[in-house]
Amino acid sequence: MATFGTLSDRLTETFRNLRTKGKLSPADVDGTVREIRRALLDADVALVVVKDFTSRVRERALGDEVSKALNPAQQVVQIVNEELVAILGGQQRRLEFAKTPPTVIMLAGLQGSGKTTFAGKLARMLEKDGHTPLLVAADLQRPNAVNQLQVVAERAGAAIFAPQPGNGVGDPVRVSKDGVEYARQKQYDTVIIDTAGRLGVDAELMKQAADIRKATNPDEVLFVIDAMIGQDAVSTAKAFQDGVDFTGVVLSKLDGDARGGAALSVASVTGRPIIFASNGEGLDDVEAFHPDRMASRILDLGDILTLIEQAQQTFDEAEAMKVAEKLASETFTLEDFLEQMQQMKKMGSMKKMLGMLPGMGGMKDQLDNFDEREIDRTEAIIRSMTVVERRNPKVLNGSRRLRIARGSGMTVTDVNQLVQRFDQAAKMMKTVAKGGMPNIPGMGPVPGSRPGASAKRGKQQKAKGSRSGNPAKRAAENAGIAASASASPTGTGFGLGGKSAAPSEADLAELQKMLGKG
Repeated sequence: MATFGTLSDRLTETFRNLRTKGKLSPADVDGTVREIRRALLDADVALVVVKDFTSRVRERALGDEVSKALNPAQQVVQIVNEELVAILGGQQRRLEFAKTPPTVIMLAGLQGSGKTTFAGKLARMLEKDGHTPLLVAADLQRPNAVNQLQVVAERAGAAIFAPQPGNGVGDPVRVSKDGVEYARQKQYDTVIIDTAGRLGVDAELMKQAADIRKATNPDEVLFVIDAMIGQDAVSTAKAFQDGVDFTGVVLSKLDGDARGGAALSVASVTGRPIIFASNGEGLDDVEAFHPDRMASRILDLGDILTLIEQAQQTFDEAEAMKVAEKLASETFTLEDFLEQMQQMKKMGSMKKMLGMLPGMGGMKDQLDNFDEREIDRTEAIIRSMTVVERRNPKVLNGSRRLRIARGSGMTVTDVNQLVQRFDQAAKMMKTVAKGGMPNIPGMGPVPGSRPGASAKRGKQQKAKGSRSGNPAKRAAENAGIAASASASPTGTGFGLGGKSAAPSEADLAELQKMLGKG
């Protein structure tokens, strides 16, 4: 997640320096702890949390578990990971539902923290889990707040209870209480109350929130806090805890570019668990908060479990079996390639998914430069093909490629690269089907991955070189091997050359020659 990007970079660099040492002295430990302290403070983590965190890390790093370890540096990374999990709340905490419906969930927080958007996201998530949520518009103060919730509810496909127009009109406590009763009568099993916020903490805000809590007796009170708020996060959280009290925390705007470390302090300072993390504007851009997975992301150790869960929610098992059979029988076509890309689009941002792989922090520039629109361009090219062309790319002669390029608004070079990359993708997926780990085209090998069989063969061939006894012949043959290795095609992961594509005029001229010969 982008919010913790700077902190992640700093910690990763600290551990990279640590791994060069075979044995750790007390001075090495002190130096590492000092760098961790600076990184946390620069990331806006509360001072009291930083002090407790670094003192625990130092104490454990100087203990027997490190000094007697086979790999002391790796053991220190493990200690930091475990302590990060602790300050993030330790165990994952799920929503607690009432034994007798409806379950009442009250949202509290400052104005602009993302409460209304999260209300829609939560309703969408609950509906997917088989619940019947009702949104209650109890923010009657902020201009157009009721209208905004109505729009969000419509997008989420959720029911809404909004008897008052808002904009200063109506009693939020009465609306909240009536909303719970309405849900009970209409048999909605969950009520989500969107309450008013203020630009800052004040007595009127706290009284209204406390009154709503008293009137509705909610099962959960979720404090929604902007992850980019800075050091104010701690004081705001404490104020809400004292004035209203809450049962859990929601971190919103985790996709922002702020330092975000103050969000790490909230669970530790308030003793309340973080339950959800919201990381985008889309209604599906929210996930259950797992302290261990977030710690792994911050330390650039990846988050494979979340990636697998997203894939399981998106991919159809029968479809996956069909693709596996096609790969095994080598009948995988561009139609199948298009279907696979569309499935991946349903999972969300490719950048986010790739960012969950271990070691991707070291490929930040490549991830930042990854163009999500390449998938759309690739889709346009394939859709411009006939069914015969999709199923058998070998029929794509010059005239067909020119027609496809014009139909998709791309260049012939783009079409050529796509066909070339399709062959690579099919081979890559075959490698995965056989249990290997492929390289990602255009992004180099995945850090820490085991090369596939083809990569190993390539290394062996490169190491062998020419064995000719004639020095001149040997030099020429080695030059040829080097040239063929450097001529391997490059581009993005979806086969388009992007900005580096050749001009379409040159493509057309080349095709005209080919067509003239035909």
